[in-house]
Amino acid sequence: MARQLDEQIAGRFPVGQRLRVLDVGMGQGTQALRLARAGHSVTGLESDASMLAAARESLATEPEGIRERVRLIEGDGRETGVHFLPGSFDVVLCHGVLMYVEEPDPMLAGLARMLAPGGLLSLLVRNADALAMRPGLAGDFGGALAAFDTATYTNRLGLSGRADRLDTLRGTLAGIAAPLHAWYGVRVFTDNVDNDVELPAGEMERVLALEDRAGRTDPYRGVAALLHLCGVRG
Repeated sequence: MARQLDEQIAGRFPVGQRLRVLDVGMGQGTQALRLARAGHSVTGLESDASMLAAARESLATEPEGIRERVRLIEGDGRETGVHFLPGSFDVVLCHGVLMYVEEPDPMLAGLARMLAPGGLLSLLVRNADALAMRPGLAGDFGGALAAFDTATYTNRLGLSGRADRLDTLRGTLAGIAAPLHAWYGVRVFTDNVDNDVELPAGEMERVLALEDRAGRTDPYRGVAALLHLCGVRG
């Protein structure tokens, strides 16, 4: 997904421009720190105190030049208007958050308002059109059949989440003046592979190349576990 995000940033903004980035629900700060290392000014918003503490610990190990480009705030992504003025950011990230928001439309509208004209909104959501894939490929055929009739699922941690459909989000983004510009699939072939699985030397690059190719190729991207959507503020 980082490759996809970098591709969209490179295609939209001049090379070398220091962007103002808001990472909503940043978790441990993986993307926030990566973008700060690339020279951008990053604000991370996170409501989970333990995640925020982990992000602060990671930030503390970075050189001073990177630390001064990052601002971390404890707060809810549904209340961006409390913390920031409209149009304050060039890029807004919201990765792996919407699946835990019961009513996503108001939150998405708030995120779009944070963007300056021409700004990029990057969303990572669970793909409701592919919920049967994980249980089906794992041999849980009853679970796969049930998945056709729901937009909810249970993740590896046992937490319930809500999935989104591409066509629905396409309409939502158009309605909040940040129409869909590009979309990718994420985890087409590797959704059932545990994160801690160790691969043979050199195999990781092949896996990344495979996922990158599939994530931008039909029909594969349509059955990915996750969707990466990029909208552009009009």
